[in-house]
Amino acid sequence: MSTSVRTPSTPTAGGASADSAAGATPDAAAGTPSAPALRTVRRSQVPPSVALAALALLVVVAAAAFPDALAPQDPLAVDPTQTLAPPSGAHLLGTDENGRDVLSRIVHGTRNSLLLGFGAIAIGLVAGTALGLLAGLGNRVVDALLMRTMDVGLAFPELLLALVVIAIAGGGTRNALLAIGIASTPSYARLVRAQTLGVRRAGYVEAARATGLSETAVVLRHVLPNAVKPVLVLATIGIGTATVAGAALSFLGLGTTPPTPEWGSMLSTARNFVELSWWYGLFPGLAITVLVLSTSVLGRHLQRRAEEGVR
Repeated sequence: MSTSVRTPSTPTAGGASADSAAGATPDAAAGTPSAPALRTVRRSQVPPSVALAALALLVVVAAAAFPDALAPQDPLAVDPTQTLAPPSGAHLLGTDENGRDVLSRIVHGTRNSLLLGFGAIAIGLVAGTALGLLAGLGNRVVDALLMRTMDVGLAFPELLLALVVIAIAGGGTRNALLAIGIASTPSYARLVRAQTLGVRRAGYVEAARATGLSETAVVLRHVLPNAVKPVLVLATIGIGTATVAGAALSFLGLGTTPPTPEWGSMLSTARNFVELSWWYGLFPGLAITVLVLSTSVLGRHLQRRAEEGVR
C-alpha cells in the first residue's frame, strides 16, 4: 500500500506558512500602486496655493480685459463732495483727493499695469532669445562679443538699467515698457545661449542635419523650441519683477502719469495723504502684491513640474 508523505509548511516570521505567504504576495502587490503611478497621481494634483494663485490671476486678467463691466463708476469722474471719503456702500474702497472712486481706478489701472509687466517680459524674451541663439550658434567672436555686452547689462540691477534707458529716451508708458524690456534682455539671452549650446550637440539635431534639412529648418524645428522651453517657465516668474519695476517707474513719475489710472502712479499720489486716508494707498499696493505673488507661485509650480518631467 502506498503511503503519501505530507511535507510540513515552513512557518514565516509572522507565524503563517510559506504557501499562504506566497499566495498573499501577488494579491498584496496587485493592490499596491506602482511608483510611476504614484508620481503621476502626485503630479496631477494641484496644490491649493497654486489653484488660489491661478484664480487671482484670472480675476486680474478679467479686470484688464473688461474694466467697464467690473468697475462700478467712471475712473476719471471727479466729485469734490466725496474727497477722501472712506470705504462705504457708495465707494467700496473709498475715494481719492479728487473724489474719484478708488476701486474703479484700480480696475481700470489693471490694464496699464499688466501692459508694463507682460509687455516688458515679451520684449525681453524675444530680444534675449534672438541674441542667445545668435551667440550659441555663431562663432567664437560673435559669442564673445554678445556675451560680454550682456555681462555689462547684468552688472546693473534691472531697475537701474531701466532708469538709464528712461533718461535717454524720456518718460511715458511706451518708453517705460521699452526700458524694462531692454533691462530684462541680458538674463534671457544668457539662459537661451546656455540651452542652445547643449541642444546644438544633441543626437536628434545631428540626425536632422543628416537627413538634409537646411540649417534654418534645423534651428526653427529643433533648436529653438528646446532652447526656449525652460526659459518660458522662468519668464512667468519674471512677470512679477517686471510689474514691480513698472510700478516703480510710475511711482517716480517716469511711467504712466496721472490722471490715467495705474497702480504705481496711484501709490505715488497716495503717499501725500497717508495720514488722512489709509485706504488710498493700501488697496493699489495690495493689487500689486496679489499680482506678483500669483505669477511667482504659478511660475515656480511650472518650474517644479518641468524639473520632475526631466527626471
